[in-house]
Amino acid sequence: MTITVVDASPETEIPLLNDAVPGFVDFKCRSSVRSKSGIWKSASFIIGAGVAERFAYYAISLNLVSYLTHKLGQPTAAAAAGLNAWYGTSSLLPILGAFLADSFIGRFRMIIIATVLYISGLGCLTLSATLTSVSSSECNRGVNSECSPNEFELYFFFLSLYLVSLAQGGFTPCIQAFGADQFEDENENESKAKSSFFNWWYCLCVGGILFPLLSITYIQENVSWELGFGIPAFIMCLGLTVFLIGIFTYRFRVNTDQGNPFLRMARVFIRAARNWRAPHIAPPIEQENAQSLSYGDSQYQFLDRALIASDGFLDEKLCSIRDVDDAKGILRLAPIWFACLGYSIVYAQPATLFTKQAATLDLQITPIFRIPAASLQQCFITTSIMFGLPIYDRIFVPFARTITKNPSGISMLKRISFGLFLSLISIIFAALVEAKRLAKAREYGLEDTPGAIIPMSVWWLAPQYLLSAISDVFAMVGLQEFFYNQVPSELKSIGLSMYLSILGIGSLLSSFLVSSIQQLTSSGGCGGWFSDNLNRAHLDYFYWLLAGISAAELFAFLYFTRSYVYRRKRSFY
Repeated sequence: MTITVVDASPETEIPLLNDAVPGFVDFKCRSSVRSKSGIWKSASFIIGAGVAERFAYYAISLNLVSYLTHKLGQPTAAAAAGLNAWYGTSSLLPILGAFLADSFIGRFRMIIIATVLYISGLGCLTLSATLTSVSSSECNRGVNSECSPNEFELYFFFLSLYLVSLAQGGFTPCIQAFGADQFEDENENESKAKSSFFNWWYCLCVGGILFPLLSITYIQENVSWELGFGIPAFIMCLGLTVFLIGIFTYRFRVNTDQGNPFLRMARVFIRAARNWRAPHIAPPIEQENAQSLSYGDSQYQFLDRALIASDGFLDEKLCSIRDVDDAKGILRLAPIWFACLGYSIVYAQPATLFTKQAATLDLQITPIFRIPAASLQQCFITTSIMFGLPIYDRIFVPFARTITKNPSGISMLKRISFGLFLSLISIIFAALVEAKRLAKAREYGLEDTPGAIIPMSVWWLAPQYLLSAISDVFAMVGLQEFFYNQVPSELKSIGLSMYLSILGIGSLLSSFLVSSIQQLTSSGGCGGWFSDNLNRAHLDYFYWLLAGISAAELFAFLYFTRSYVYRRKRSFY
């Protein structure tokens, strides 16, 4: 929740025993007391709610294709198209949710509203599964001659599913931003803790996926879908309870600026466009230093013209230097955003093509244990992240901090760039291993036997999975922290929605590339790069294409970050 302060009461102005946190109040709009609020005592409740949401989301999304094809009788193509549309919508809705939260509703209220919608959507999914189960029972007993689900059941199911999508669009960017709000940048210890918050947030949310993978999928397919959808609804209720218990410890950011932040920045662009012919005028030095902003720097100087009045002099009545600085900050993020799309395309591969690769190999891990191909992502990537992030946070960061004096160990952009580099290496490994797999298939004459197991151990895939996991430790968490820190304080949810949109757009681009390349390469009766017979396909070509895209975007990222100016912190003192 962002609180706009017009006339602060004496109670909010006087620090309590010099322990007040500047720029924050508690839920009763009193000055937030440092010793009683914020940091980990608050973040633990927020992380608990975030883990509950990730559990609920993956509990329903991981096995939806089975429900659509087996229970609702959808053709595979129709089910895949429907799910792709849902995933795409889910990846873009956080932008809408963040906009509403940062402009009108506030993060705290948006979290409450979104959680209630989440629970309602999951409840409707449970009811939908019950209705489908009843119809199926009547069909089996011969009471109903029409065995396929009717249109109402289909419409009700997808309505429930999109209600969940709408809810997660409001919940996801706001809950993490609200958690990071509990740490004050101006305090050195809390600034260090905020960097750790992003590490532990991702670690625990990834860990929250393990249980639905191991248990909920089994319950859905072997016990009942009603229970499989009902358990996530209960978990979200539990998450809401945990979140509300922590309300007495939360810090709420004070918005001292009047007006909508989007309108203020839009005004900057409009006035700069109107004054595009006006000469640049530098502000008074004491004014620039007092505000500690970047007005007058060498980047995006055309926006400085937004401050010029019709008489040719500076006028901050319509646009302030701070508004100009905020607009510049958003513009600086655009090249970084575009340069990370190649990484997000590679990020989408372990859940799809890596799994298809693994299904053709010898999955025998030990003499008595054979691992399912779909579980490799969790065994290698999820567990590596859960172990890798604590090592990064507790060992690497303190060691790097002694050298760089940076509270985060290394800068956010350096962390991201190393993650992008590891992602490039992982897809190169994937291409090399796939080429070896195809060579083995030709060597043993298995090219036209798609169901055959290639005499090649699944351990060959371990490097690409592990490198993908380590790249996430660096790039994924680095992107979260970067986009949160580099936007104005009123737009923290928007910042995290920009990070989420990278993953969503990357997933859509990956689907577009696959479908387009398959259409181009399957002409003339050929199976194409993504033939159902993987022994005749050429996933290695696709991996090399992704490696080229990743390399180009890594160089673009390094180029843009050379001149990137980090956003300066603003003091409330």
